[in-house]
Amino acid sequence: MVDEELQKRVLEALDMFRPMLQADGGDMEFVCIDDMYNVHLNLTGACGGCPMAVMTLKMGVERYLKDACPEINEVIQDNAPNNAEGTQF
Repeated sequence: MVDEELQKRVLEALDMFRPMLQADGGDMEFVCIDDMYNVHLNLTGACGGCPMAVMTLKMGVERYLKDACPEINEVIQDNAPNNAEGTQF
């Protein structure tokens, strides 16, 4: 189980990044941080089916989160198209 302090920092970092997604009609929902320190998210709105979602996750959200919370390994989109179990990018 991930400690509450890390989860709090992750949620704060996501809230700081969120306006960038919302500016393009999208958003994200935090799902969890797993035991491997991967952050699981669902992309919603315009981001949910966007062909640039991989770029947004890796070069945007993940990079931002790793700067704010170095313990984080990667970001995983749980609601990735064509994959009901989530996709690691």
